[in-house]
Amino acid sequence: MLENKDQSRTSIAQLGEFGLIEHLTKHFTISQESTLKSIGDDAAVLDFKDEKAVVSTDLLIEGVHFDLAYMPLKHLGYKAVVANLSDICAMNATPTQITVSIAVSNRFPLEALEELFEGITLASKIYNVDVIGGDTTSSQKGLIISITAIGTVKLDAVAYRNGAQVGDLLVVTGDIGAAYMGLQVLEREKQVFQVNPNNQPDLEAYTYLIERQLKPEARTDIKELLEKLEVKPTSMIDISDGLSSEVLHICKQSGVGCNLYEEKIPVDPQLISVCEEFNLDITTIALSGGEDYELLFTINMNDYDKIKANPNLTVIGHMTEAKEGNHLITRIGTKIPLKARGWNALQEE
Repeated sequence: MLENKDQSRTSIAQLGEFGLIEHLTKHFTISQESTLKSIGDDAAVLDFKDEKAVVSTDLLIEGVHFDLAYMPLKHLGYKAVVANLSDICAMNATPTQITVSIAVSNRFPLEALEELFEGITLASKIYNVDVIGGDTTSSQKGLIISITAIGTVKLDAVAYRNGAQVGDLLVVTGDIGAAYMGLQVLEREKQVFQVNPNNQPDLEAYTYLIERQLKPEARTDIKELLEKLEVKPTSMIDISDGLSSEVLHICKQSGVGCNLYEEKIPVDPQLISVCEEFNLDITTIALSGGEDYELLFTINMNDYDKIKANPNLTVIGHMTEAKEGNHLITRIGTKIPLKARGWNALQEE
């Protein structure tokens, strides 16, 4: 739950805005050469020399994007950073800096924000990104987090969504669908807890799925991996809104169609068993789940031999002429239209 009533509470109002910023940011250290000036002035100063800058921003709102009934604040801080770094990775770029802004209501004591920033600090150290600024303000209710991520990339290495060609192979990193099922497990246990607060959940059988939901990782390793394999992606996107949605984004932006093979979609064994427990279709979850923060990209057919033996990468389909449409080829060989059924941030609750 959100807080322990017995623990000491320090009101944020006691510190004031500048005191709060100073308190929460004192553990941030600078590790990037490109960071000339970070927190403490009107703006940060960055120097990327011969590389291009890429920038992405995400907004996370309590009750829409996260539920503090089962999302620890430290994990939330970590995940908020990872979600943004994933967007930088999806440009085939290297994340270097982030800014962090929060709006917070008076139901959160200072200790809660310290936990949140512990997660942000941990992620910034693990991923070697500098926290260079941000903002704090009050909120009428709940918690809002906005993170902007900045990265660098050489111009000839940038991977956009619009570069896929007919005949290109469709490749995905890692496995798909686990984060969504982790969320389903947590939602179920929340309902049980509300009925019987003395009931402590046994989550041993769901550890991987829950970790994928509460503490995902950004695939910062893939850029270097592809460079070593001498493979340049023709297009790329991160899987935050569901595999089917992301495939269709690439198809639309690139003006191509696709054949995605059901039997090729990589899923973890734990996902299979929990889908059976929940009586859910594995492929539907893999296609529509979202929040996996894996990378989806296309490569030239001639590069297949370079990646085929790599355990991090799975070829799941290929790009076709746009007039052929976008299809899922089922395990029995049936061709069905591929629909976007992933998360829509603007959907009505």
